Amino acid sequence: MKKLIIKILLVILWMIVIFCFSNQKATDSTKLSNGFIKNTICKVDKSDCDKTINKFFKPVRKSAHFCVYLILGLLVMNCFNVNKKYIIYSVIICLLYSITDEVHQIFVSGRSGEVLDVFIDTFGSFIGSVCLYKFRSR
Repeated sequence: MKKLIIKILLVILWMIVIFCFSNQKATDSTKLSNGFIKNTICKVDKSDCDKTINKFFKPVRKSAHFCVYLILGLLVMNCFNVNKKYIIYSVIICLLYSITDEVHQIFVSGRSGEVLDVFIDTFGSFIGSVCLYKFRSR
């Protein structure tokens, strides 16, 4: 029972992390993404950093959505037993959270809720849930 409570608390903690990212104003969120690109891709590719930022901005943002929800899918799936049907439950929980997350962004300065992000988030959580299921079922 203690382990389950800890697992649920980890899910809630990660949902809070996602909420904090979503609660950033558009300018702050853009700075975070641009900073990531400058500190990674621009250091490898020494050409025009502004062009590199423009080229990689959207893929980095969408990859971030995928990754944070992949982790959420892992954490939610970790609360369940090893059974294929729990993949569906895990993904549904993550889908519902993704929808609320995108609705929340409508009320944040300069941000918008996007249906594409819900699909990306859900796919990330699906991959995370399936990976944990495959790992555990061995």
